[in-house]
Amino acid sequence: MKLVKTAVATALMFSAAVSAMDARYQDRTGNLVADVPQNEAEWANPSTLIFAYTPVEDPAVYADVWSEFLAHLEKETGKNVRFFPVQNNAAQIEAMRSGRLHIAAFNTGSTPLAVNCAGFAPFTMMAGKDGSFGYEMEIITHPDSGIKAVEDLKGRNLAFTSQTSNSGFKAPSAILNAEYGLKPDADFKPAFSGAHDNSILGVAHKDYDAAAIANSVLNRMLARDVVKPEQFTSIYKSQTFPTSAYGTAHNLAPELQEKIQQAFFTFNWEGTKLEEEFGRNGEAQFIPITYQEHWEVIRTIDNANNVSYTCS
Repeated sequence: MKLVKTAVATALMFSAAVSAMDARYQDRTGNLVADVPQNEAEWANPSTLIFAYTPVEDPAVYADVWSEFLAHLEKETGKNVRFFPVQNNAAQIEAMRSGRLHIAAFNTGSTPLAVNCAGFAPFTMMAGKDGSFGYEMEIITHPDSGIKAVEDLKGRNLAFTSQTSNSGFKAPSAILNAEYGLKPDADFKPAFSGAHDNSILGVAHKDYDAAAIANSVLNRMLARDVVKPEQFTSIYKSQTFPTSAYGTAHNLAPELQEKIQQAFFTFNWEGTKLEEEFGRNGEAQFIPITYQEHWEVIRTIDNANNVSYTCS
């Protein structure tokens, strides 16, 4: 994929300065992730752990989906665990930064921001039984739009999700500029729906001419009969990107972090609500990952968009 530099607005809580890990964190090992504080007095070991899933869709959809996993997490850690229904990426990042969120799934695009601004330490993501993982960014339109190719977006409105989303904003912004010379406002009218399901429903109801979305979300909505295949036409499909990253706040006590990781890797998906929901994408297990390796392509896209990870 060819990427070039372009000035793109970042999320409200982040400035456009040089990318760097926030000064409150230390990366002593050089793996680009904040290490556990050296001072044991700074380690957190709360009696109740707060878990949040990335707000790609209505949080109410996922509170029940995660219930069996959270019960398993309670058993493995000996802690109470509560589901935290976050409404947007910025609120999720701020919750971890302030110490109110201990375990989370951050979407692909907001993971670098969470790592650098909130001390997020990712260690796993979902994958298929064969270890394969990922999703694609697609630009979709409705059949009556008259849009047959990416070039036809000129003069039309295009829905993004949020400025921290990889597939919902950052990747399509870089691709549209680098590969097609299309810039927001100058060539098409951008809109922000707030979430992938909002963008998908907006195209289905013809509120938007087109939208940039994660096809994993579209696939799950199709499987639940929320929308129908005949309501959409895809005009672009990207390379495969990593899915949401799961991890902990960096300052949790090391023994607790180990128990949390063990809970992810020992969870039996068979017959669970997690399997029912995410099996629609072919996902069936949690696999180990490193931010340094698996998010390299996302950091490249952020670099092309001049995105900063510094906190304001």
